[in-house]
Amino acid sequence: MIRNRSIAAAAVAAFAALALAGCTTVGGGADTDGDGGSTSAEDMTMITVVKAQTIPWFQRMAVGVDEWAEETGVDARQEGADDVSPEKQVAIVQDLIAQQPTAITVVPNSPEALANVLGQARDQGIIVVSHEATGMENVDIDIEAFDNASYGSEIMDNLGECMGGEGEYVQFVGGLTAKTHMEWVEAAYENQQENFPDMTRVETPIESTDNQETAYERAKEVLAKYPNIKGFQGSAGNDVPGIARAVQEAGLEDDICVMGTSIPSVANQYLADGSIDKIFFWDPALAGKAQLAIALILADGGTIEAGTDLGIEGYEDLQPLEGFDNVFVGNASVAADAETAAEYDF
Repeated sequence: MIRNRSIAAAAVAAFAALALAGCTTVGGGADTDGDGGSTSAEDMTMITVVKAQTIPWFQRMAVGVDEWAEETGVDARQEGADDVSPEKQVAIVQDLIAQQPTAITVVPNSPEALANVLGQARDQGIIVVSHEATGMENVDIDIEAFDNASYGSEIMDNLGECMGGEGEYVQFVGGLTAKTHMEWVEAAYENQQENFPDMTRVETPIESTDNQETAYERAKEVLAKYPNIKGFQGSAGNDVPGIARAVQEAGLEDDICVMGTSIPSVANQYLADGSIDKIFFWDPALAGKAQLAIALILADGGTIEAGTDLGIEGYEDLQPLEGFDNVFVGNASVAADAETAAEYDF
């Protein structure tokens, strides 16, 4: 089972260990008290802005945010719209800037759409930490659960094996502007072309808007249009269960391979009968904590660099992503089939 550890102690230890280091460094924006020390945790406010509060993935992330707030004493909470509209997310961040929080952590629907408003936040001295947004502009640190190219390639390794290395398949993404989703499917596609030449992607990535009903309807369209389809790769948390429902209703669970990102609580019913063959994920609760732990280190004047240990499983040895000076990756990915998914309680 995934274990949670105290972030408060970890943040202090990480800061002490990194005080003399000289690698990637981002200065915190916290005010100091009258004695010249850092603002206490109890005087900090940090808000995590997610793609949508209605998505089970981010409901799980809220659990981590709440636990982290209790563990550290920081006033931390999660906010998000009722759908994945980039415009609604921008509006939420604009409202937060006026509240002058210590930090905003964000999982963007569209990094491009949010870049400007996050720049405004940083201009106001607000620390900005992002997740699922490699290379996003106007953030202090972007934290990824893993290297996105490796994650996408791993999914294709499994899908290719399931399909016997041949046949037609499609890929779903929450949106074409969802940067990590596109990185996953592009890496998977490159892997397929190189290592599974007898497989054929019959369409460019299909958008689901991270909506299970939309994924279901579009999967039905794929099944009607491509009667020989043998595989589906899903990216958004709602893709795989939506696809699986369509496959299940068609009675094709033994003939079609369905894999991609989801969480056990959403996927278990479909894993049980083979409508989903395997899911890939990271614990959103721990990812939420990791974002906030980084923000706390920065607020205390610390740095994030190679080897930073956040004291969170999967984020004990952060490594810089090649080609970026503010993107760090953990080692938090999980692959699970029907048997191993039962080990997780979310």
